[in-house]
Amino acid sequence: MALLVAAYAISPIDLIPDFIPVFGYLDDLILVPLGIMLVLRLVSTEVMQRCRLQADAMSQKPSSYIAALVFIIVWLGLAYLAYIYLYRPTI
Repeated sequence: MALLVAAYAISPIDLIPDFIPVFGYLDDLILVPLGIMLVLRLVSTEVMQRCRLQADAMSQKPSSYIAALVFIIVWLGLAYLAYIYLYRPTI
């Protein structure tokens, strides 16, 4: 059921096409949350409890600020290179 909800959420095919004003996005706004609520009701409490404990344990892991800084520097460098090559005035 969870795979069906995820597939509907990312699928370009909708019950009501998105180009129809208001109603196009209304089906996504209603059906996807209802599908998520249905999936949450179908998951047993033991499985949900185990997953929540595992998520809490994973969020307690140490984070690396140095790795984050490296990624930020790389992205800024790539943005600078893109700026130079795309917006550099030709003489």
